[in-house]
Amino acid sequence: MTEEAKVKGPASYFPSIEKKYGQPVSHWLDVLKTLDGKKHMEMVAVLKNDHGMGHGHANALVAYHLASARGG
Repeated sequence: MTEEAKVKGPASYFPSIEKKYGQPVSHWLDVLKTLDGKKHMEMVAVLKNDHGMGHGHANALVAYHLASARGG
């Protein structure tokens, strides 16, 4: 894989999130859509407490979700 094609940022966690938690990233993004209006760390806490997700994975998903909502 070339350096240009290498995934960076929060999306770089997606393969390991799917492998570890057995759900596609789209599932987790749908969960986060139900939490719109909450703050970043409140969303992270829901993924950690209600779904057993580790902090790094939860944080990456929330960061990606919020950036996408902002158009970034």
